[in-house]
Amino acid sequence: MEALAVRLSGLDPYVDGAIRIIAFYDTLMRRRVDLAALARASAGLAECTAGIRLHGTGRVIRVAPDGRPASGPPPSGPSQSGPPQSGPTPSSPPPSASSTTPITLDDEEIGTVWLERPGPPNPLDDVLLDRLAIAAAGVVERHGPTRTTMADPALVELAIGSEGDEAARARALRLLGFAAGVPVHAVAVRTRLPLDRLGGLICPGRPVKAAPLADVGVLLATVLDPARFPAGVRAGIGTAGSPDRSWRQARTALRFTTSREPVVRHRDLGALALLAEVPQDTARDNTDVAAVARLAADPEDLETLDTYCATGSLRRAAGLLHLHHSSIARRLEQISKTLGIDVTEPTGLTRARLALTAWRLLAD
Repeated sequence: MEALAVRLSGLDPYVDGAIRIIAFYDTLMRRRVDLAALARASAGLAECTAGIRLHGTGRVIRVAPDGRPASGPPPSGPSQSGPPQSGPTPSSPPPSASSTTPITLDDEEIGTVWLERPGPPNPLDDVLLDRLAIAAAGVVERHGPTRTTMADPALVELAIGSEGDEAARARALRLLGFAAGVPVHAVAVRTRLPLDRLGGLICPGRPVKAAPLADVGVLLATVLDPARFPAGVRAGIGTAGSPDRSWRQARTALRFTTSREPVVRHRDLGALALLAEVPQDTARDNTDVAAVARLAADPEDLETLDTYCATGSLRRAAGLLHLHHSSIARRLEQISKTLGIDVTEPTGLTRARLALTAWRLLAD
């Protein structure tokens, strides 16, 4: 192959230059350099400003021939939220670029590379940009486009959606920065905290992606610590594995959260998770659930029942409510009459727990 390259280069100066450029980028790829190093090397080779933009994150790298960040505004292009409503499309040359080439990964355009040559393009610029685009796609595939926490909601939705094909899901995960085949936890959260701050709290020093989606926030992480969720946050955690399955579990677990138990792992629900599958009309018509709904009109009785169901002990419930155990006993007697269930008996306590949980799920 090397002998063939030498013969070809002797026949045509253009071929000689193209082969040298290809070898140059092959060396960079073997060294597994990052995007910034690719841009610096390209600017030095081209002797003009070189740029790299990733559509999904809006990240732009522009480097002058001396290796320093290029001055002046970057060429316009798609932002983090996607292509602009007017102006150039992702494939259009940036206004100040002398030549440009799309970065493609799995047949999807994920970014753009360009040169900002003051004069007309060099005959070898297309070869240089083609190799730069291939090298940039390789970097994204290995490491993902960014280490920031906030992610493009469209990518997150594609990763956790149940309707997408596996190839599209794998591509979205790769663009989010997750290595292929690594199990991912999906977390459904309701919080007033910024999602990027929350992600940093529960995954310090670990990759985590966050995005708002409909009425909840989404966190994706390979490793997380449930104990690190701050007060005031409700979170349902799916098991590590396929993100779409983990997301369904996370949404279910979120429905089981309460002020007493604000963070719920789906794996800890066990058979209780089946209650989430019960049709609402069926649950609403159940005698025990209807009785709890009537009891809920009295917040004091509801709190007493909730505490007793959580502890299973009259004395422990009394301690949590800061009441004498005899006061709790009287309340439970009245609650039992209202429900038509003796909650102090094992069977009655089980029925009360199930009915209380089913009633909460109706209110979700």
